[in-house]
Amino acid sequence: MAFASHPFTQPGLRACLRLALLAMLGAALPGLAQAQASPPRVKAEIVALMNRLEASGCQFNRNGTWYPGAEAKTHLNRKFVYIDARSGVSSAEQFIEQAATRSSMSGQAYLVQCGAAAPVESNAWLKAQLAMLRKAQADTGR
Repeated sequence: MAFASHPFTQPGLRACLRLALLAMLGAALPGLAQAQASPPRVKAEIVALMNRLEASGCQFNRNGTWYPGAEAKTHLNRKFVYIDARSGVSSAEQFIEQAATRSSMSGQAYLVQCGAAAPVESNAWLKAQLAMLRKAQADTGR
């Protein structure tokens, strides 16, 4: 009989809890419905950036370990797929800032090293590559 007197078994309280739960769900759902994939133009630029990294012959440092461009592309692509499914990005720059600048686990900056040159932060390297991609597109009239 002690169970019947538990506060959560009172009809009024249960109704209040249900209402509160519905209100919280109602507040959360609009945000979920607004999640949109990245625009096709932005996706194309991000894919082109990752392809450049893979083909560059440069090494990519993540959390203190150097990886070839192909592995860096795979890693950044996984991060892009995750972000794209959740909220998308409105620009390639936003992708670089959110996913390709530092490790989300350790907070360490990603680095790119090409040949014997000194390593540079991935943010700068990717933004320079993006500028070259856009210039090449503008030069070809696309």
